[in-house]
Amino acid sequence: MDDANPNVTVEDTPLVVAGRTFNSRLIIGTGKYATYAQNAEALKASGADMITVAIRRVNLSNPDEPRLVDFISPEDYTFLPNTAGCFTGEDAVRTLRLAREAGGWNLVKLEVLSDPKHLYPDMAETLRAAEMLIKDGFDVMVYCSDDPVYAKKLEEIGCCAIMPLGAPIGSGLGIQNPVNIRLIIEQTQVPVIVDAGVGTASDAAVAMELGCDGVLMNTAIAEAKDPIRMASAMKHAVIAGREAYLAGRMPKKRYADPSSPLSGLI
Repeated sequence: MDDANPNVTVEDTPLVVAGRTFNSRLIIGTGKYATYAQNAEALKASGADMITVAIRRVNLSNPDEPRLVDFISPEDYTFLPNTAGCFTGEDAVRTLRLAREAGGWNLVKLEVLSDPKHLYPDMAETLRAAEMLIKDGFDVMVYCSDDPVYAKKLEEIGCCAIMPLGAPIGSGLGIQNPVNIRLIIEQTQVPVIVDAGVGTASDAAVAMELGCDGVLMNTAIAEAKDPIRMASAMKHAVIAGREAYLAGRMPKKRYADPSSPLSGLI
């Protein structure tokens, strides 16, 4: 709703990243699925039109083994190459340059990790790698810690989307620091997409209710008992969370406030 006029409905706008328009605010991944066929089914159920591709882990070209592109076509979906498994800026830049040569992909997801135990991003290396990639003509969507200071630095050097973690990668713990996520949203002019930590549909809804422009997830769908049904649940959660954010929730109150007037009772 419009704060100045609570009776005016706020019209939504589509997600736009680096000039590209997307119908869905949900992005899913390509890791941990039992098969590429299951991954393709989950993608269809999710309604997503962007999918991350771990260049180091997904077979894109070897015809002697099952290939992702045999099940999910880059003609039908936006492939988002990512640097999963990279621990230095040089490795990340090299990986994405290879991706561009292989598929012509210019929109990429950068992640430079630190300790394998927690997989938090190495923010100094991430910033350095982002600068190199942007100078090389890439459109960089960047995975980062939920640190408003570093998030602002990444935006200032030209990253086209800021992607703070909700919780450690693959943990399924949900949004652990909503205050920082909200601070990042308030200061950022490019899309803010929660990346990592979502475990179930309510986590995705919370991210969207905070005002995020989108949610990226992999393990929450791939490791669900029924990945296809969970993908559908995530689709609806992202839509519901976005609608709730646009609607404007009621204020929280310390005491009860009756739904019906108490005056005039018989």
